[in-house]
Amino acid sequence: MHFQILSLILWPKADHQPRVLNFERGMVNVITGASKTGKSAVIPIIDYCLASGKCSIPVGTIRKTCEWFGIVVDTLEGKKLLARREPGEAKQTGDMYLLEGDDIEIPYRIVEKNTTADIVKRKLGELSGLSRLRINPNVEAAYQSRVSFRDLMAFNFQPQYIVANPLALYFGADTTEHREKLKAIFPYVLGALTPEMVAARWEIDRLQRLLRQAESALATVKKAVRAWQAETSGWLRQALELGLLPKATKIPEDDPNQTIDLLREATRADTRTSFATVDSIDSSLRQLEVLQNRESETAAKLSVLRQHLAEVERLVDSSRKYGGAIRIQKDRLDIAAWLKSRTEVADDPIAALGDGREKIDALVQALAGIEIQLRTQPSLSDTFDKERLRIRKDLDDATKALASVRQEITILERRSGEVREATYRRDRVERFLGRLEQALETFERAEDGGAQAEEIGRLADLIDEQKAIYSERQVYQRTDNALLYVAKIAASILPRLDGEWPNAPIEVLIDDLTVRVVHPDRKDYLWEIGSGANWLAYHIAVTLSLQRFFRELPDHCVPGFLIYDQPSQVYFPSGFDKPGREAPGRTRDQDIAAVRGVFAAIADEIVLAKGQLQAIVLDHAGADVWGELVGVVPIADWRDGDALVPDSWLVPPS
Repeated sequence: MHFQILSLILWPKADHQPRVLNFERGMVNVITGASKTGKSAVIPIIDYCLASGKCSIPVGTIRKTCEWFGIVVDTLEGKKLLARREPGEAKQTGDMYLLEGDDIEIPYRIVEKNTTADIVKRKLGELSGLSRLRINPNVEAAYQSRVSFRDLMAFNFQPQYIVANPLALYFGADTTEHREKLKAIFPYVLGALTPEMVAARWEIDRLQRLLRQAESALATVKKAVRAWQAETSGWLRQALELGLLPKATKIPEDDPNQTIDLLREATRADTRTSFATVDSIDSSLRQLEVLQNRESETAAKLSVLRQHLAEVERLVDSSRKYGGAIRIQKDRLDIAAWLKSRTEVADDPIAALGDGREKIDALVQALAGIEIQLRTQPSLSDTFDKERLRIRKDLDDATKALASVRQEITILERRSGEVREATYRRDRVERFLGRLEQALETFERAEDGGAQAEEIGRLADLIDEQKAIYSERQVYQRTDNALLYVAKIAASILPRLDGEWPNAPIEVLIDDLTVRVVHPDRKDYLWEIGSGANWLAYHIAVTLSLQRFFRELPDHCVPGFLIYDQPSQVYFPSGFDKPGREAPGRTRDQDIAAVRGVFAAIADEIVLAKGQLQAIVLDHAGADVWGELVGVVPIADWRDGDALVPDSWLVPPS
């Protein structure tokens, strides 16, 4: 993936200009300098700005003087400024600042965050085109989670404690969790497991779960059918007993198909003629039928009478309420007669009014009408009362008749077991036929597989389609081929380095995350061979060969940069820039040549990459060692008071 470092920026806590360190694309960028000048802080700063889970920037001068750390990176989407706040006493902080565009203007000050580390990680993952699915859908362990951009840093950083470490070949592989995660994602990083294959793996897992459910359902049905088949003779005997088959029917001994056919015939029997003993039932049965019909008729009549009685009761109640209302009106109009008698007197003041006499006449007429209604109301009440009495008598008669019929039925059933059997016989037949039809339907579904078999076939076809995209064997084969190719590239780089066996082939191993040197008579792991020069040679060769392999893959996810910290330490652990210090058994010129060989191997790979790979080397070695190498450019020389943190930042404010 095109992803290279353009700048490293420090923002001071005091009022100073930001410290900006610029790098060149597609080159070996060398920062040289003395000890304790900040070279070993470069990798932790870049790692922190790439949303690491903790801040590994050394405590002391850098952490005390800096408020924000940042980098500018060049990507296919353009340039991005990624800055992160110094965490203080905490292990890390999620406060980050992000700028994107074709041209980035580095701010003089960062006042507040505008994003978080989690958001930046997601954006970087999307930029890398990483799958959002877990590597393995079946495993819940943390190291089987989905590939993240942070996992890819294992192939970019070689800090001082890793670059010549016999026990750890990759950045972060010195802890168990990171080692296990790296082993899990290695096939994905090598392109042996693509995002499309990961998606197919998940789909296979989902389809296989559905397939197991369908197979379990089918097995359950078949098991039930087998158990039912073992009981078919009993079903036949019960069908004969209920008269669903002719009495002469013989039960087959060893012919399940004939047994099933007979049971199907039983389901088609006419239940009205299935009572084989109807002709032998005596008059009690016929009498029972008469009584049952009479019971139904009497119960229906009783229901109608109860309804009529309720209606008459409502009418009687309404008549009473009506009569009461009329009497109230009469009481109120009784004064009309008195007023009428008063109008007979000529000088009565009411009669003297203009229309007083007419109004009194109207009241007298209304009173006469109400008195007529009162005289007719008693006759209506009498009529309703008579009807109510008649219905009550009929209701009592019907109730007694129903009780009498039911008593006769109870006596008849108690007296005749045959009648009692006939009472329940039809229900037994219907229940038996219902169970038999359901059992036959289940048998027919299971016989040809039914819906489950069809679903199983469909799921199996879908699984085969996905297995054409993903299979474990295919991933293993592609991974082995990729590792062989990486080992072949590394074998071409090793002769340019100061290793003890430059021409011996190697094996790049995932299970142990190391390399193994192949001799004619044995194979030696990296931790089994001695000499820091050997360890350094294999670290340089493998990291460079992996980057070349990545470049040849289409749309690869690993960023195209490498950072090496202090590769010369295996020759001169400290004070390399001081003359007169030589390792036992070696001359200074030999050590310089060996270190130059490391720079030359890195530079050759950078030139071969034609701008697709960038390297940053942090080392004591000066230009007298790596100068004039094609593809190598000096970035900074931190000596004589110059360092990552400028001296002016260390002066306390006056």
